[in-house]
Amino acid sequence: MTGFNHLGFLGFDTFGTVVDWRSGVARSAAPFLDRHGIGLDPLAFADEWRSLYQPAMEEVRSGRRPWVRLDVLNGENLKTVLARHGVRVGDLPEEELADLNRAWERLDPWPDSVEGLTRLKQRFALGPLSNGHLAGMMRLARFGGLPWDVIVGAEIARSYKPTPETYLRSAEAVGLPPEQVGMVAAHNDDLKAARDCGLRTVFVRRPLEHGPNQTTDLAPAERWDVVVDSLIEAADALGCP
Repeated sequence: MTGFNHLGFLGFDTFGTVVDWRSGVARSAAPFLDRHGIGLDPLAFADEWRSLYQPAMEEVRSGRRPWVRLDVLNGENLKTVLARHGVRVGDLPEEELADLNRAWERLDPWPDSVEGLTRLKQRFALGPLSNGHLAGMMRLARFGGLPWDVIVGAEIARSYKPTPETYLRSAEAVGLPPEQVGMVAAHNDDLKAARDCGLRTVFVRRPLEHGPNQTTDLAPAERWDVVVDSLIEAADALGCP
């Protein structure tokens, strides 16, 4: 495809685009909630935990808080959600909380992800350009069989998307100018920020990321370079064998 002939690297939003965070977090939460008699639906719990994701990162993006990794933010947010529902967090075993926080490293890829990535890898170097931290991205890749070549994103840049630094420093880390990097995401705001930095854009529809009643990112908000319904379709569109 024109414009992608000179690309050397595809960076992927991971939570929601490549893996199904909602089902995976709910799966890990269910036995924890049951064991401690916490009367929350696991999927609603996953949604509430995720709802604190952007506000926590904004504290870092804004400069109000020094850089911390996503696992630290997720762990704090987990305790916040539990406390909201009357749980005495200090009475819970710290190792159980830590294990539940690692739910974000035990998420299943969407059914098309591994096949699509494997095909895309035949033409491009691949890696998460994610807000996830390096160790978590490594463990998530091993859990789901994701065939990354390298991990870039927030921890490399010490900044969270959609700040320009996250995209630009990731491109620098793989030794390429922004125009030779593509951003693959199911989120319009991610792609807009990437395109503003000079990256090419691939929008992947993930209409069930937030469950059956999802209202966001159901369609491309702008004219992205490529729009597809799966990573297998992305491989087709980008001429991968």
